[in-house]
Amino acid sequence: MLRAAGIAFILSCAVIPGSSIAQTASHAPGNDWQIGPFTRPVNAPVIRPRLESTFTDPISGKLVHWEALHTFNPAAIVKDGKIYVLYRAEDDTGAMVIGEHTSRLGLAESEDGIHFKRLPEPVFYPDHDSQQQNEVPGGVEDPRIVERENGTYVLTYTQWARSRGVYSVGIATSKDLRTWTKHGKAFGSEGKYGALKYKSAAIVTKRVGDRLIAAKIKGKYWMYWGEIQIRLATSTDLIHWTPVEDASGKPVELLKDRPGKFDSAFPESGPPPLLTENGIVVIYNAKNAEKGSGDSSLAPGMYSVGEALFAADDPTKLKARVDQPVFRPEEAFERSGQYAAGTTFAEGLVLFRHQLSLYYGCADSFVGVAIAPEPKSLQ
Repeated sequence: MLRAAGIAFILSCAVIPGSSIAQTASHAPGNDWQIGPFTRPVNAPVIRPRLESTFTDPISGKLVHWEALHTFNPAAIVKDGKIYVLYRAEDDTGAMVIGEHTSRLGLAESEDGIHFKRLPEPVFYPDHDSQQQNEVPGGVEDPRIVERENGTYVLTYTQWARSRGVYSVGIATSKDLRTWTKHGKAFGSEGKYGALKYKSAAIVTKRVGDRLIAAKIKGKYWMYWGEIQIRLATSTDLIHWTPVEDASGKPVELLKDRPGKFDSAFPESGPPPLLTENGIVVIYNAKNAEKGSGDSSLAPGMYSVGEALFAADDPTKLKARVDQPVFRPEEAFERSGQYAAGTTFAEGLVLFRHQLSLYYGCADSFVGVAIAPEPKSLQ
């Protein structure tokens, strides 16, 4: 979640018998492009902290309870007929303040999108490697994941070097979701954007058969990135990225805050956007203003989920944007925890058994899931 302002971050399957379904929003007139409505197949987190999980930290050499405090802000992908979730896990070291713990990424798998089996140790973490200076102390946070045409998985994540107050988007790749190669900062460590502080990066995807894979548009891959303003970048290899600039040579601003609305504080990139027959649907996270100019129907500082539509042949061209959140905190587990203002922070989106499954962070403390019908525009 918010780092720039000094605050740290923030299916499939049939409904379980006896469970209730909570629904946030339906389509507004004229929003036929919109994805949803999203419903909760269970009114509970699907991944919670687990005190008994231990891991020997390669940096300190000490045994740590790596997912003892919080498990949240997940990426998701389908592999071999199962849903895999990479989730951010915070250990119990450091001060009891948001952003003061070390974050690593755990891996969980599910055959139905709701019941998960977890690996006992993290699969992605700060180490004595080429990215140590960008990730220690602090950690690796808030992942998004896509699959490329050849089956390689590409991870975007936040590198957090707490002692220097520096954060950036890192890129990593894997063939099996367990062993990862880190490639460094998305925009490089040198040059015009070498010192830029930036986070939250989501690569555009398209449907190919029953898979969602990274989409090429006009011969390039596209990535919506950033908080405060959502911007855009392109790549030819999914590893090295170049920001799209405006006439003044600055990164183009595509979405920003709107006074009086659910995104009155700022928008922030969400899960991988979807290329549809209507255009590129960008699902984004939105913070309500804490004072004065916010949406009075939402709690001050609350994070909800919005959607925007960009042209399929011009990813910079905004065609439409919702005026109300498509998903918002409603359940107790979404409005309590270390971010008590309430959070449904979306980062993972998969197509599974003819439904879309949206995985999201709950109050910077848990992982939740919501489902939506498979959009006809994906067919």
